[in-house]
Amino acid sequence: MRPDRLIRRLLPAVAMVVFAAGCASSGAVPRPFPTPGGAAPAGAPAPTPGTPVPAGEPEYPGPVRPGGPPDGYALSGTALALRGAPYRNGGATPEGFDCSGFVQYVFARHGLAMPRETRDQFRVGRSVKRDDLAPGDLVFFSTTAPGASHVGILIGGDQFVHAPSSRGVVRVERLSSEYWNRRFIGARRPR
Repeated sequence: MRPDRLIRRLLPAVAMVVFAAGCASSGAVPRPFPTPGGAAPAGAPAPTPGTPVPAGEPEYPGPVRPGGPPDGYALSGTALALRGAPYRNGGATPEGFDCSGFVQYVFARHGLAMPRETRDQFRVGRSVKRDDLAPGDLVFFSTTAPGASHVGILIGGDQFVHAPSSRGVVRVERLSSEYWNRRFIGARRPR
C-alpha cells in the first residue's frame, strides 16, 4: 500500500485515540479543596459567598447551601465559567483539568465532595434516565476502556461541559453528536 493511502487510513484512528485519551485520573486533589459543610484543609479557606476568589479562578454563581444539595443550575453555571481552562492529565484545578478532576472541582465549589476517579463518580448518587436529565447531572461515556472512562456535567437540553483532551480546553458538546451518543453509557444525579 502506498504511504499516502496508509496515512489517510490511519489518521482517523489516531485522531480518535487522541480525542478519547487522557481522562485517566492521577488521584490529584484540587487545592484548596472545599469539603461539605465548608471545611477545608488547614490553611486553605473554603470559598463562601462574598469571599474574594483567588486570582485566575472564576466567581461561582449562587451560594453554597449548607445542609442542602447544590442547585443543578448553579453547578452547571460554575462548570460553564471554567470554559477555556486547559486540559491536563491528572489536573484538578483551573490551571488544568482532566474530566474527573473537573467534576470533582466543580462539585467541591458547591460543598459536595466527589471521588477522584471517573469509575467511582459513576457510583455516586442515583441513576437518571436519559429522558429525565437535568442541569448538574453527570453524563458518562465509555471512551478509552469498557465502563465509565469519561464524564461531563449536563448544562441543559442536549449540552454538557467537560474537559476533553483533543483541543486542550474545557468546552461544551452536544450529547446527541454522533461521537458522544455512541459512547454514552449512563447518567447520575449525585446531589
